[in-house]
Amino acid sequence: MQQAPVAPAKAFPYSIDIPRTLFLLEKCSNTEGIKQIHANMLKTGLTSDPTALRRLLAAVSVSPTTGELPYAQTVFDRITNPDTFMWNAMIRGYSNSGQPEGALVTYTQMICHSSVPHNSHTFPFLLKACCNPSFIEATLQLHGHIVKLGFEKDVFTLNALVHAYASAGRRESARLIFDTASERDAVTWNSIIDAYVKSGEVEMAYVLFNAMPEKNVVSWTTMISGLASAGMNSEALRLFHQMQMEGLLQPDAAALASALSACANLGAIEQGRYIHVYIERNNIKADPMLECGLINMYAKSGCIEEARAVFGRSKRECVSIWTAMITGLAIHGRAKEALYWYKKMQKEGIKPNPITLTAVLSACSHAGLVGEGRAVFSAIRSVHGWTPSMEHYGCLVGLLGRAGLLEEAKEVVDTMPLEPNAFILGTLLTACRIHKNLELGELIGERLIRIDSGHGGRYIHAASILSAGGKWEAAARVRGLMKENGVDKLPGISSITINGTIHEFIAGDNSHSYIERINGMWDRVYKRLRDEGYRPEIGALLLDLDDDEKEMAMRGHSEKLAIGLGLLATEKGVTLRIFKNLRVCQDCHKVAKMISKVYERRIVMRDKSRFHVFEDGECSCGDYW
Repeated sequence: MQQAPVAPAKAFPYSIDIPRTLFLLEKCSNTEGIKQIHANMLKTGLTSDPTALRRLLAAVSVSPTTGELPYAQTVFDRITNPDTFMWNAMIRGYSNSGQPEGALVTYTQMICHSSVPHNSHTFPFLLKACCNPSFIEATLQLHGHIVKLGFEKDVFTLNALVHAYASAGRRESARLIFDTASERDAVTWNSIIDAYVKSGEVEMAYVLFNAMPEKNVVSWTTMISGLASAGMNSEALRLFHQMQMEGLLQPDAAALASALSACANLGAIEQGRYIHVYIERNNIKADPMLECGLINMYAKSGCIEEARAVFGRSKRECVSIWTAMITGLAIHGRAKEALYWYKKMQKEGIKPNPITLTAVLSACSHAGLVGEGRAVFSAIRSVHGWTPSMEHYGCLVGLLGRAGLLEEAKEVVDTMPLEPNAFILGTLLTACRIHKNLELGELIGERLIRIDSGHGGRYIHAASILSAGGKWEAAARVRGLMKENGVDKLPGISSITINGTIHEFIAGDNSHSYIERINGMWDRVYKRLRDEGYRPEIGALLLDLDDDEKEMAMRGHSEKLAIGLGLLATEKGVTLRIFKNLRVCQDCHKVAKMISKVYERRIVMRDKSRFHVFEDGECSCGDYW
């Protein structure tokens, strides 16, 4: 009997299953799903199809939600002759990961395969991995390869090269490439503007920004963010409003967040509220960055209740949201509430980061919660697994120093594993001055001047300690040394916003157009306060002057001038919001409390480190600041 022939194995219908496989790889959002698709490809023989293999490699190496580089590397290693797309996929995967050096290793292997050509994506992916000063040598070598292989005129490659040099701090090299580029697009301009912003040369960045032939959202955002980060907050807000007036582009979340940051730094609550309304009216998604910006803006503008309202509406899934709220409560002296949310976030499974812990410690320091602060500091390592930073030690020294525990604070300074910086020593010196420990203060003052000789405040505080001890000649020598070293005293600057206009005052400055009326107002205020029992805190001004001279010197303090304008220019019952760059002095604090009662005014004052809300003769700080 004749045996029936064996039917040949049926070939897999690639044309039918490839589109479905490609569709599944594009839509899959988890690693396990991709692995199942890969298993099916192995079973059906699809791994021999270059198109399917490229899509698999891209999915497993590049996707931010499914990136499994070791798995991608295994897939890649089994490919006999990877093409340019496949090499680029691996380079891109490593450049987007926490292992950017892997991109350079992969490229080294790629150039060993001389038959594999580069394309316009190869170098941009590689240069992205080099955006770190430690990779500058690799950037220089890649620049040589770019020229050798003829990619020096490719705009994508040049943009990446400008960005890489800028990120490495080589702004001159970035500018040279920009100037010699035969073709520039918006990315080229944005990259060089960003290079100047990051190097602190904001004015040149502004020149380039104005010279751009066509600006996009990134251009405006880069410039607004640069101005805000450079402390040019008024300029940042002006540019933000100019962007809106031109009406061609809608600000993105980053631009809005930068504008909110500028509002926060200026205390420009009206403009901050306008931006909030703009976000809501335009249905702009309030992502964590924007929510943090709103919370920060309201808190730093003295509107902690509005900050809490934004926090209450947020999803609170991100640690930065919690940190922003805790920080806001800290600067308002609401330590117990800050501790409540600190504990609450942990119960909800949100792990605090080092910035959160700094905010909690700061809250404890402002309120004098020594026991709670010690417990939080101890938990940094024992509970949260972080190593205490300089900021954490600074908060602990401030906490102990403010509470009068100067010897314990000094022990922390002497035994901390980090060399104490000027901030920590300055914090201890301030505590010595408050608690009149002149001997320790004198030692810390000398040490502080040695390590921070360019900061005028160090000399002033050291001289103040000496003056308090009656060592006028020694204090004069310190002030003379300050002059000899060419160091200027940082002037006290306070601002108040009246009808949308920001008015700035410098201590002792008589240049304001209303200064005569302000001085006349203070003549009347002082007379009324004296009738209520006011006596100036002249002991707080540690200069070798007689009492009348001290009183006149204190009368010119910037926050007093700002309050005077507020009393003149606003109706009774209107809250006065004052923002000062230095710590409010004892006399100004005392005067603000009395004015809040005698004139029935609520005064919200933000100084260097916290808010003071004066109402009915009391301050929210409880006279502990």
